[in-house]
Amino acid sequence: MTIEQAVLENLRELPTDKQQEVLDFIQFLKHKLSQIKEQVQEKPLQNKGDSFWEGVLRFRETIEREGIEFTDEDFADIRDRSPGREIDL
Repeated sequence: MTIEQAVLENLRELPTDKQQEVLDFIQFLKHKLSQIKEQVQEKPLQNKGDSFWEGVLRFRETIEREGIEFTDEDFADIRDRSPGREIDL
């Protein structure tokens, strides 16, 4: 039995007022779905199609423009020093 068949079978067993509630809910879901589709179509992906290297260059330009300087101390404790998982051979 398909979902459609199961829904129809159960719908037929409900009183008219409950069938109307089911219909209202279906219309609500369809409206909500159409709003989501509209939002997706209105908002294209923000990817400018830049390659990784172009992104790195833009990052470096921003760092230089804002006068940010990195030192070895900035990266001293960045590495995860946990031993990781143990492997039994």
